[in-house]
Amino acid sequence: MTIIDFSKPPKPDTYYQMFTKPTLPDFFSRQVSGARRFYLNLQPPRSVRPVVVSGGCEHCEPGYEIKRRGFRYLSIEYVAAGRGSLTLKGRPYLLTAGTVFAYGPRIAQEIQTDPDNPLLKYFVDFVGDDARELLTVAHLDPGSVMQTSTPAQVSAIFENLIRNGQNDSPLSARLCAVILEELLLKLAETAVSPRSAGTPAFQTYRRCRLYIEEHFMELGSLKDIASRCHIDRAYLCRLFRRFDHQRPYQLLTRLRMTRAAELLQQPGAMVKQVAAEMDCCDPYHFSRVFKRVHGIPPREFVRLRDD
Repeated sequence: MTIIDFSKPPKPDTYYQMFTKPTLPDFFSRQVSGARRFYLNLQPPRSVRPVVVSGGCEHCEPGYEIKRRGFRYLSIEYVAAGRGSLTLKGRPYLLTAGTVFAYGPRIAQEIQTDPDNPLLKYFVDFVGDDARELLTVAHLDPGSVMQTSTPAQVSAIFENLIRNGQNDSPLSARLCAVILEELLLKLAETAVSPRSAGTPAFQTYRRCRLYIEEHFMELGSLKDIASRCHIDRAYLCRLFRRFDHQRPYQLLTRLRMTRAAELLQQPGAMVKQVAAEMDCCDPYHFSRVFKRVHGIPPREFVRLRDD
C-alpha cells in the first residue's frame, strides 16, 4: 500500500469537471469498481463562506485501503452501504451504513473496506471558515465520527450535490455550497453518537423508521405502526424521543401529506379525490392536517398549481 501525503497543495489545474476533462485529481481513489464524481476549483481562494471543491459516490473494490497523514481540504464521508474500518487520529471505528466521519488538514486517517461487503460511500470536500462552524454544529469537528438517524435523507442530499456538481453550470459552485450547508444542517438535526448507534435500541428505531418510510400509505395510526413493527407503542415513542426530532405518528403524517401534495400537483387532481386516496373520509380533517404540514390548505395549494 502506498502512503501519499495529501496535505500539500495540488499542482495548478485548469480543469473543473471530471466528466469532461482528461485528468482526475490526484486525491481521487482509483481503488473503485464504479464512481460518480465531480470537481470544481481545486485551488479555491481563502473564504469565509463554504466552498465545495469536489464530491461524489464511490463503490469500493474489495481491496480498498486508504492511508493518509492529512488532507488538504475539509472532508465529510458518509457510508451508504457495506462495512469497513476507520482510524481517525489513532482511534479505531467500525464503518456501517449510516456512519458519517470528517477529517481535514493534519488529521491522519485510515479507511479500509470489508472485502466481503465492500463500502458504498459518498464524500464532499470543501473549505471555508463558516463550514468549520457548521461542522461543529453538526457534531462533526474534523477527526470525529457520528451516525445519522435518517440515512435515506442524507443519501438524497448527496445525490443532489452530485447532480449539481456534474451540471457544469456557471452556478454549479454556488448551488453546491448551498447543498453543503443543507447537508451539514441535516447531519446536525439527525446526529447520533457512535456509542448509541451500536445499541439494540438504535437498531430497533432504525428498523421501525424504515418500515414507516416504506409503508406509510398502508399505515393509519400509531397502533398500526407498533403492530406492524412488533413493538410496544410506548417503547416505540420512547425510541423516537431518544433518536429522532419527531414522534412516529408525526413522521407518518408528514410522509402521507407529502404524498398528497405530489398527487395534488398532477393536472386535474381534485382535493376530494386525494383525500379519499389518503383514506380521509372527512375532507375537512384532511384539509386541517394538510395545512398543519404544508402551511396552506389543499385548495389554495391547487390554485397555486393552476396559476
